[in-house]
Amino acid sequence: MAHDHQHGHHHHGDHQNRTDIDWADMAEHLEEQAELFAPLYRKAAAWVATQQPEPGLVVDVGSGPGVVSCLLADEFPGARVVAVDGSGPLLERARDRAERLGLADRFGTLEVELPSGLADLEYPADLLWAGRSLHHLGDQRAGLAAFAERLAPGGVVALVEGGLPARFLPRDIGIGRPGLQSRLDAAEEAWFGEMRAALPGSVGEAEDWAALLTGVGLRHATSRTFLLDLPAPVGEAARAYAVATFRRRRESFEDLLDAGDLATLDQLLDPDDKSSLHHRPDVFVLAAHTVHTGQARPVG
Repeated sequence: MAHDHQHGHHHHGDHQNRTDIDWADMAEHLEEQAELFAPLYRKAAAWVATQQPEPGLVVDVGSGPGVVSCLLADEFPGARVVAVDGSGPLLERARDRAERLGLADRFGTLEVELPSGLADLEYPADLLWAGRSLHHLGDQRAGLAAFAERLAPGGVVALVEGGLPARFLPRDIGIGRPGLQSRLDAAEEAWFGEMRAALPGSVGEAEDWAALLTGVGLRHATSRTFLLDLPAPVGEAARAYAVATFRRRRESFEDLLDAGDLATLDQLLDPDDKSSLHHRPDVFVLAAHTVHTGQARPVG
């Protein structure tokens, strides 16, 4: 399963080790990634709309800088959208984006810690979207139960969790040992495990999302995976995203990789090296995100 700690959505927490994430510092990267992934998110939102076509209130939990919140506002033009996050600076970006896009009259923000802060929502949600934010809560089952409690009758939860690890390069890139990305995936899994273990109240949980949705009282649990396929040669935005992703992996996984792989990463990140990500013609972006949905019981 892909976890990808570099997503456009999140929960702002207080873990204090090498897995610390400074969300405000990542704001630009979060925006760039979400904008690059916009085609994937639009397809996912359109699929969710087949289950909840005309929500009055859409809540984006762990919204980050609000890129997806605004996409949801586009997909559901009759809805009010509330972006919920623990980072004030990111929510300020979300408000600015909504203003620029002409959405401010039906766009709001709520700065709270999750999941308890969801109780501050003024109205129950017809659609609660959580894009790679649930796995930043120590007790995911309790977090999901809190999501379900804030649904209106017949309301839908849409979780973006899992999928496949993103790919940017061929297996053999002509420098270093072949299979670098597979080893980066293994390092990501180790990093993710440490991040989860360091969260307050961390509870181990099998990632059977359909069972978890059903377990908190939701019905019709179903899943679908959406693909982002940007083949080589990529444009400037996709290349910049690849560079930023590899840079953060180099910083985060330094003690999880051997000296040879670290040297290869340094070469890939060197803008003066013709074999780097800055210049290579074989860079691509291929990613798959899975959306899991469940519905609250209607009235009656």
